[in-house]
Amino acid sequence: MGGPQPQSPSVGRSLAFAGVSLLLGLTQGLGFNLINNNLPWIQGSLGAYSNEAAWLSTAYTATNATIGLLAIKFRFQFGLRLFGDLGLGLFILVGLAHLFTNDLRSAIAVRAASGVASTALSTLAMLYMINAVAPERRTMGIALGVGWSQLAAPLSRLISSDLLQLSQWHGLYLFEIGLALLCLAAVNLVRVPPVPRVKMFQAWDALTFILFAPGIALLCAVLSQGRFVWWFNAPWIGWSLALAIVLLAAAIVWELHRSRPMLHVRWLSSADMVRLVVIILLFRIVLSEQGVGAFGFLQAMGVNNDQMRGLSWVMFWATLAGVIGVAVTINPDRVSTPALIALLLIAGAAFYDSHVTSLTRPEQMYLSQGLIAFASALFLPAAMLAGFSRAMRQGQEFIISFAVIFGAGQSLGALAGSAFLGTLMMVRQTAHAKAIAEHLVMSNPQVAARVSQYAGTYHAVLTDPALRQAEGLALLNQVVTRESTVLAYADVFRVIAALSLLVFFYLLALRIREDMRLRRAAALQPAEAASS
Repeated sequence: MGGPQPQSPSVGRSLAFAGVSLLLGLTQGLGFNLINNNLPWIQGSLGAYSNEAAWLSTAYTATNATIGLLAIKFRFQFGLRLFGDLGLGLFILVGLAHLFTNDLRSAIAVRAASGVASTALSTLAMLYMINAVAPERRTMGIALGVGWSQLAAPLSRLISSDLLQLSQWHGLYLFEIGLALLCLAAVNLVRVPPVPRVKMFQAWDALTFILFAPGIALLCAVLSQGRFVWWFNAPWIGWSLALAIVLLAAAIVWELHRSRPMLHVRWLSSADMVRLVVIILLFRIVLSEQGVGAFGFLQAMGVNNDQMRGLSWVMFWATLAGVIGVAVTINPDRVSTPALIALLLIAGAAFYDSHVTSLTRPEQMYLSQGLIAFASALFLPAAMLAGFSRAMRQGQEFIISFAVIFGAGQSLGALAGSAFLGTLMMVRQTAHAKAIAEHLVMSNPQVAARVSQYAGTYHAVLTDPALRQAEGLALLNQVVTRESTVLAYADVFRVIAALSLLVFFYLLALRIREDMRLRRAAALQPAEAASS
């Protein structure tokens, strides 16, 4: 199943396919964002520490990044709808079982199953949207099918408070299971036209998956846990990274010596594909400005989801505008244009956010976060089309290689962004706290007056002057922590702005070089024709 129709669909079928695509895309996006955006509340319900709760995101990302190696082949041989049924069925069963328990291990199992189902949902969303448009508008279908899931990031923050109030983390999982049941019904009631089945699997594919999947999973674990247990303090981080490198290197060597590989390593290591993967990774890192940067800053300032509803609505409409805008305007021959625009928007927004203070609230971030939401919607369809067109020119089997690298690049890039920015924030926060503390000495009259002022707030409840003085010092330490955190986030935003500009100039240089090469080729054609 899954190819685009040879003729334009009727209005009714177009609406049906588009509706199912939207449902699948939102379900896939909410499956990740509902849990990831509410980890502080979920870890409290499960009685887990921050590093333990982070395994929920790790489990989802690990399975989502690796199962793509099998998903495309499964689609060609058995049909993606069957894979979707199996993935959704597994998630529903594990999710229902988890509702009867209350421990972290079962929650991690649900996240892993959700990652499997998400792989099928993202591909199904794109295929349904391709079938919803006329064949000549396939580019628009791909852009919309890829973009629907991005609406889930702001939407998850709008609905999560009500779901948490309904039944704490059970409310989130019940909503996820309900969406999965709707998707299961939708893909079986509204079916895309089938395509001829092709035998794709080989016996030795199993060895590639056995090497590749644990390697990617270990990388996900290192990136997600490193800043919590600290990179150089936990020996298992180093051992996991070393083992991941060995497994992935073994998978590459094995694939290089196969006559029909799952991963076309030589093609993936070509200059064009390496540049595309690097750009995807860097772009995912700078896009972490929103989740790790802006929302992390607001949560550190004590702002909860209810107080960020206005900001979430701004992001939702900006994302929708970006999804529709890129679908209508994107040119397959100029896919770098949306990415260049997005990088400039991110750089400007991040620089604007670098002026945050402890009084900054969501209202002051409407403009910057709206720009970043719009920019994120521009990039993903452009990156998908850039790689997909290259894979199509090579042949059907190369689509598998691109899909795996694209999915793994997205997942690992997001984790790398969180790890890099989170680590940078912690380092800078410690440095700023030390710098501030060096100037806070009791011999300074202003410092002594501030401590006395803080101590005075306890005058009605504490009669011992020494205890009041100690409480005044504790309040001063809280202020130091808050202000050092603000300064650290400002540094993070500046780094993101600088990194965005570097990626922009790198991509612009590639664009100029490609345009010059095409002009030279066009200038040589008349001369060659005349000489012949």
